Amino acid sequence: MIKIAMLSFWHVHANDYARLAIDHPDTEIVAVWDEIQERGRGKAKELGVPFYVNLEELLRNPVIDAVIVGTPTNRHHDVIIAAAKAGKHIFTEKVLATTTKACKEILAVVEEAGIKLTVSLPRLYMGFTQAALTLIRKGYLGTLTTVRMRLAHQGALRTEKNPDGALPAHFFNSEQTGGGALMDLGCHPMYLTRLFLGLPESVSASFGYITGREVEDSAVATLRYPTGALGIVEAGFVNSYSQFDIEVQGTAGSIMYARTDDKLRIRSSKMSGEAATGWQEVTDLPKLPSAFEQWISHIQLGTTASENLELAYDLTRLMEASTLSARYSAVIKLSDLSE
Repeated sequence: MIKIAMLSFWHVHANDYARLAIDHPDTEIVAVWDEIQERGRGKAKELGVPFYVNLEELLRNPVIDAVIVGTPTNRHHDVIIAAAKAGKHIFTEKVLATTTKACKEILAVVEEAGIKLTVSLPRLYMGFTQAALTLIRKGYLGTLTTVRMRLAHQGALRTEKNPDGALPAHFFNSEQTGGGALMDLGCHPMYLTRLFLGLPESVSASFGYITGREVEDSAVATLRYPTGALGIVEAGFVNSYSQFDIEVQGTAGSIMYARTDDKLRIRSSKMSGEAATGWQEVTDLPKLPSAFEQWISHIQLGTTASENLELAYDLTRLMEASTLSARYSAVIKLSDLSE
């Protein structure tokens, strides 16, 4: 049994991760630490486990094998490095860090410590992603020209039910989050665009502040590639209903996915039958184990989440470039980021 400590319930998904640990047959939550003691004590009581005021004391406990990090993003660097040096395996919410330099420091300590780190990048492992990737790799789209993705919800909109919006107030704190809609929601289309198109040469981004928060509540980032291809990532907290849409365009075909009907469709001149002349639904959607399940397997088997960590590192680079681009109204080359 892998004994896990929850490190903070700051993130909105921390409760989801706790549930995953409770439901998994090979894991057990045995402790809680939180930078806000009142919140942490409440969660520890709910879970029926001890609360630690001092993180270092928790990490010294030899009973604890692993930790789930749900702290503010700006605390990832220090908390993850402390956990790694203490020999604890780590599952963490994205992004791994807000700067390339901090991300490299985390990964270096993790490698030296020999612990198993996995970052929550859930849409990597969903059926529509794996099916789209297979079709792209088989060449059905020809040369890729454009990838466009949008992920948005209404979390920042003030309503009668939620006067300050559905998201917790700290999600709009620029120091804690490192960014808003793009940093939180935009991460998902960003790492999927990276998966399909590879790493771009440069990034330009524009942020919107519809509700006047400290962080952006809508954002667009454009990724430019040496081949001439473009990646377009859109994210928003100010949409009246939840949206997730994918378009992958190529010289020989196109793929489309929409959460509206949860269907993946393809049209390609390289295919026969219906798909050659019209849109055809793709029904073979080979879903992979979740990031959490893979993390547990890596701990048990002694393997490493190599692809996950590579994409997590690239995600940090893309987020840093986007943030700098929006701040300075400039195109940012990834080669210019400080490492």
